[in-house]
Amino acid sequence: MRLTQQEIQIIKSSVQEVMGANASVWLFGSRVDDSKRGGDIDLFVETDLYDPKDKVLKTAQLWAKLQLRLEEQRIDIVLAAAKFEEQKLIEKMARKTGIQL
Repeated sequence: MRLTQQEIQIIKSSVQEVMGANASVWLFGSRVDDSKRGGDIDLFVETDLYDPKDKVLKTAQLWAKLQLRLEEQRIDIVLAAAKFEEQKLIEKMARKTGIQL
């Protein structure tokens, strides 16, 4: 996994602050592979949010907080309300190939 311990802590604490204590976060994509270089930070966040407006607002808040704390990294966030929706293909892939932080 190509994240520092400090970056992991920043991501985890930011997700908890914005999405709540029940949220979980996975790193997936190229940053999981130690043999690769560069690449954006792909995050899959599972939360209790269901309302589409809340999901958009909270995703934007999380992205902004991570930009400030991680100094303008390229970050993609996939947000899922696991208990309320059918899993999309990207969510299944993130759980299967990703690393839970």
